Amino acid sequence: MTLAEAIVAFSEWVWDLPLVALLTGGGLFFLILTRFLPFRHLNLSLQILAGRHDKEGDPGQISHYQALSVSLAATVGLGSISGVAVAMAMGGPGTIFWMWVAAIVGMATNYVTCTLAVMYRGRDSLGEVQGGPMYVITEGLGRKWWPLAALFCVAAMFGCLPIFNANQLAQAIETLGLQPLGVAIGGGTTLAIGLALGALTALVIFGGLQRISHVASALVPSMVLLYFLAVAGILILNADAVPRNLALIFTDAFAANYYKGEALFGGALGGLIVLGVRRASFSNEAGIGTAALAYSAAKTSEPVHEGLVAMLSPAIDTLLVCTLTALAILVTDAWKAEGLNGVLMTAQAFSQAYPAFGAPLLLLCAVTFGVATLFSYSYFGMKCFAFLFGARRKNFYNLFYVASIVVGAISTTAVIVGFVDIMFALMAVPTMLSAILLSGRAMNETRRYFKVLRS
Repeated sequence: MTLAEAIVAFSEWVWDLPLVALLTGGGLFFLILTRFLPFRHLNLSLQILAGRHDKEGDPGQISHYQALSVSLAATVGLGSISGVAVAMAMGGPGTIFWMWVAAIVGMATNYVTCTLAVMYRGRDSLGEVQGGPMYVITEGLGRKWWPLAALFCVAAMFGCLPIFNANQLAQAIETLGLQPLGVAIGGGTTLAIGLALGALTALVIFGGLQRISHVASALVPSMVLLYFLAVAGILILNADAVPRNLALIFTDAFAANYYKGEALFGGALGGLIVLGVRRASFSNEAGIGTAALAYSAAKTSEPVHEGLVAMLSPAIDTLLVCTLTALAILVTDAWKAEGLNGVLMTAQAFSQAYPAFGAPLLLLCAVTFGVATLFSYSYFGMKCFAFLFGARRKNFYNLFYVASIVVGAISTTAVIVGFVDIMFALMAVPTMLSAILLSGRAMNETRRYFKVLRS
């Protein structure tokens, strides 16, 4: 067995029953514990996002909107364009239903983990207020749990490397941008794309969180709106196929007629459920810990505020953007094309709907999504590096991060997906375990907040 095959095989094993049970079971536990709070206070979360409940002098570094933008820039990236296509190539239309289920319970998971991330903020070696699962563990559970915090940080430092996005972005630029212009594609071209992406990323990330958040808050609304309008056009052009394919998502979710992976839990349906949960976790990252890293930097003295804002992320990412991608692929039958996967499958859908400009339009969306993700992920890994090795040394991680963009651009997609899946699994264990152990305190804080709000 080669190293690449071993990585893919281990990623399949680590995402078997235990981790799926941890994320979905934990999410269901949080959903019941909070009494479906994410769905009862959507209006309040939008008010908080708009700054109507802000107080002068609240601790933190960025606004609620900027925190949401940083989180969405990381999640509404190429995973929403190519990751959905990867899932459908492996599992068919039914995968989307299980991604929806994972996103719904993920809203409750984000509420609890991000409320705790503000409750248990600590300080880095320079005395600056910081938060995230590692601080929840050490400040909430105690210093004896430090090894669990260290496990999260090491996994995050590698899991948040931009290798998947760099890989898919390089493919998109080559296939959708350079080949139509007659440019010869080869190893040198891919390397040049990787170097250019690395240089662009370096210009932003060495400016720290403030520069990353400003760029993200400018890019996120435009990229979501552009993509929404583009896919809306595809659905309008294929309006007669929309009801049939929506129904197919529901029926195939339990039939698993198009699932191509290994059977789990006694059949193909089990494998399809695992695939949907895995791809949803890669898409919206609820329970993985990156959301807590982003929202813990928000300016607020009310932990519940950030939990309410954080619960919007899975809804926007998976329930909106990923669903748009899935419907575009389904109504154009791009998912049935042989040999297509990832961004190339989505490109087929766009080119079929817009023969004259579909490829350039998707390239614009992919570049906007991909670049935003390249910027945001650096903050997560850098924060974990600073926790382990000191805040003064955090730019050493940025150098490693930029170099990994080049490696990702020239690597094999299957190996990259397998590696990232393994790191995400290792990140989820400390995040979910600490959240479950401290969930009672999160609910005490929730009851206190709403009691004050009512009075």
